[in-house]
Amino acid sequence: MAIHFNPRDRYRLALLTIYLLWWLALAIAPWYREDWLLENVLVLILVPFVLTVHRRLSDTAVSALFVFLVLHAIGAHYTYAQVPYDAWAETLFGRSISSLLGFERNHFDRLVHFLYGLLITPTAIELIDSRVTQRGAWRYLVPFTFMASHAAFYEVAEWLAATWFGGDLGVAYLGTQGDVWDAQKDSALAIAGTLITVIWLRIGDDSSVRH
Repeated sequence: MAIHFNPRDRYRLALLTIYLLWWLALAIAPWYREDWLLENVLVLILVPFVLTVHRRLSDTAVSALFVFLVLHAIGAHYTYAQVPYDAWAETLFGRSISSLLGFERNHFDRLVHFLYGLLITPTAIELIDSRVTQRGAWRYLVPFTFMASHAAFYEVAEWLAATWFGGDLGVAYLGTQGDVWDAQKDSALAIAGTLITVIWLRIGDDSSVRH
């Protein structure tokens, strides 16, 4: 018996298939297997959760989650501190990103922390809206504080995991690259990404209601 999917389901099935193939390809011979396993704890939690609630999410939220998970798979494969984007840029354009922008460290982790706030927030907003009635400023504050608390919680969880495992694995998982303010900067970037998305989506919603 043939199974028929509507266009929305086909799109989401395509994203899931692409992501699983991408994840499997990067699961082969990661640079640091133990760090890869730690990084994928997030995947084991997030992907089943999304499969459970995806019908309550828009295509925009699902697409944003897809982009984030694709980038996270890259960071897990190479370790976040060693993603070779400079080598890729030199191959493609003849010049590294670090030399162009004056970077003194690998900033892939900074990018993904920012994108965590930017790309996960649509899902948070839609799930919160489906359960909680918010009016006025609370429509901005509730999703913002919810996501900001995640940014802080993740850094604490990262610190505890690195302390527990210690050694080279702890260093690889933290990926501070010698920056004593790494946790604070990562949290700030995630919060900045969240703020941008909350303002963008809420103002868009308010404009739609007025018109």
